[in-house]
Amino acid sequence: MLRTVTVGLDGSAESRAAAEWAAREAHLLDRPLKLLHVLEPLPEPAAQAPLLGPETLQDWEEEGEQGAPPAGGWEHIVREAAEGLRLRHPGVEVTAEQVTGRPGEVLCAAAKDAELLVLGSRGLGGVGGWLLGSAGLFVVARAERPVVLVRAGEQAADEHEMDSAGVPSAATAFRSVVLALDTASPDEALIAFAFEAARRRATSLRVVHGWEAPPYYAYGLAGAPELHETLARSRAAAVAEALRPWRQKFPYVEVFEQARCGSPAPHVISASRDACLVVVGRRVRRGPLGAHIGPITHAVLHHAAVPVAVVPHS
Repeated sequence: MLRTVTVGLDGSAESRAAAEWAAREAHLLDRPLKLLHVLEPLPEPAAQAPLLGPETLQDWEEEGEQGAPPAGGWEHIVREAAEGLRLRHPGVEVTAEQVTGRPGEVLCAAAKDAELLVLGSRGLGGVGGWLLGSAGLFVVARAERPVVLVRAGEQAADEHEMDSAGVPSAATAFRSVVLALDTASPDEALIAFAFEAARRRATSLRVVHGWEAPPYYAYGLAGAPELHETLARSRAAAVAEALRPWRQKFPYVEVFEQARCGSPAPHVISASRDACLVVVGRRVRRGPLGAHIGPITHAVLHHAAVPVAVVPHS
């Protein structure tokens, strides 16, 4: 059975953009597309109210707030979305499903059987607000498969280079894929995901590595300016070594390596401005403090200008 590209759909602008992105990715992967709509039960006291009845359901909103179903009901919204995607993406098999439960738990369970899970995100940019609501953060921190976050307004043309007239066009070449790489623990699943994404798009891969200067760096810099160059060469060599077997495995993917001093997140966010997709990792931790996504991935999710794929790894 083929794994699906699964997308969470709640009728919002960001989830519609996510569904369109997921359909395009399903076409590239030659996989079926599954629309998943989660209905969250009312809290028990409300469900027992005489005017509502125990069967009453309210829809999930990503921030956890409850809202009344739109005119025509959610089944109509989901069915209409599926029909539209079939028309716009005729080569993609599209199915739709509604499930009752807690959104984060349902989506994490759905991710187990998916090639990847796609979610919409309220990308506010700058320093205001969060990119994800509580359910989205729950899923990103716990899903066992890659999760891609797509902002409202994302268009197919945004992933491509401008045409000769300087106009956005989905007919031109894809922009680069960006990979955030930690040379201390370069995970195969993360690197493979990025190379495969670049290969499918017939585009280049920009590998970004940021390194923090050691504590003694500031003291030695004035007296030994060559220290920076030595550290920079060492880090660049570590990036090249980590990528060497992958260059051999994907000889047709052009790779650009970038190793710069400083926190990795700003460098990755800067590179995202000219990218079609950013790929970051999430280390799977099963400690007493529970799951979390890490500060670098969190910063990239909040500020990146393009879809972000979060790949879990050990």
